[in-house]
Amino acid sequence: MTRFVMVAGAWLGAWAWDEVAAELRAAGYGAHPLTLSGLAEKQGVPAGQQTHVRDIVDEVERLGLRDVVLVGHSYSGVPVGQAAERIGDRLRRVVLVDANVPVDGESFLSGWPSEEVRRSIEAHDGRWPPPAADDCAGQGLTDEQMARFTAGSTPHPGATLTEPAVLERSPGELPTTYIKCLLDGEEPPPAVAELLKSDRWELVTMDTGHWPMFSRPRELARILREAAADR
Repeated sequence: MTRFVMVAGAWLGAWAWDEVAAELRAAGYGAHPLTLSGLAEKQGVPAGQQTHVRDIVDEVERLGLRDVVLVGHSYSGVPVGQAAERIGDRLRRVVLVDANVPVDGESFLSGWPSEEVRRSIEAHDGRWPPPAADDCAGQGLTDEQMARFTAGSTPHPGATLTEPAVLERSPGELPTTYIKCLLDGEEPPPAVAELLKSDRWELVTMDTGHWPMFSRPRELARILREAAADR
């Protein structure tokens, strides 16, 4: 059985995947949403970026999973991309949902104007506070979905955003589906565009915003199933 290990982006925990996980399980797949250290029910646990990589690898090994599809959303594409090369032949595929990708020696905040985020982290005792509902406007979320997002979000540990990724090879060597959510911009980030030149990567688009696990959970689950069928 294919197993999905799903990691949400900044501020979110395993709870963000509830609807997607239910769809996958109903279709006969294993679904294992994961909360990273320092977030949601794991608030207060110290975390750097390599902590998050270990969280993912340890979950795969703890559960004895094989035929694994690692799913990383937004920020979590960075630790998921690193974990993918570390789980070896347990990996079936990587799926990145409107995500950043790891670049060896660079952090999540590298390569885009991030001074405001860095100042916010410094001003909030090393944590990045979650956005308000107004900041989620234009992303295809209903009022109810925005309320759920903001109510469940917790401050994100800043060190995970500023510490560098550690890779032994290019993510372009791994079988990967990249999902671009068009309401969050029609073009993938430059690092992703470069990786999409690899014949092991494919691009899928969704006509929704940056948090499709809330706005389009059934469609996202379908795309995940289709990605798992690719080799």
